[in-house]
Amino acid sequence: MGTVDLAMPISLQPQALLSLLQLASSALPVGAYSYSEGLEALVEAGIIKDKLSLEHWLQQELQVGAIRLEAALMIRAYQATQAGDRPALRHWNAWLSASRETEELRQQSWQMGYSLGRLLQELQPNLAPVIQTCGEPCNFAIAFGIAAASWQIDPEAAVLGYLHSWATNLMNAGVKLIPLGQTAGQRLLVELQSCLSDATGAILVLKDEDLCSCGWGLAIASMAHEVQYSRLFRS
Repeated sequence: MGTVDLAMPISLQPQALLSLLQLASSALPVGAYSYSEGLEALVEAGIIKDKLSLEHWLQQELQVGAIRLEAALMIRAYQATQAGDRPALRHWNAWLSASRETEELRQQSWQMGYSLGRLLQELQPNLAPVIQTCGEPCNFAIAFGIAAASWQIDPEAAVLGYLHSWATNLMNAGVKLIPLGQTAGQRLLVELQSCLSDATGAILVLKDEDLCSCGWGLAIASMAHEVQYSRLFRS
């Protein structure tokens, strides 16, 4: 991947900005709100118990966790879509499926990817061959990258939108589970802004040979959630 001048401001045409807002919106009907990505198990275990501990968990995930890897593969799907490189789309989709440590995380990625892929084909039928190239199942990050490229969203903005959507979903989960007040949740998002920006910069210059994550904490939390007796969130 080429280098990116992170000092340059993001410039989006109004249509591209509106498309990004739609793609990253919590109203997007892909079911993201029904998953906690292990947070429910962590709250029950007392590991995450307040805004500070939730913020620390999200910061660590952005720096070294699975979401960093997902966003890196999303941008590769974006580039493959732009280049018309369908073998690369299939490769990165299979790569992402193989990287998921638990059944719960894999099923989440596949279900959300299926929902987004179906929605995109309804909104823009000419995307059907591109999405179908990925095969079944298509991961959410791959479908997101296809949409962002097709809607001509700036790549840096696409990564920021992807990460912010993820952070917003887990903030909302924390508001329900810990519980946090709505103001505390919004303050958390404000305080994550620099971390989201730094993670975006790192992801955009990440080389293929450096694709990795330190996700053992998430994997253990996800496995615990799969067998948790009482759950609000989908497993």
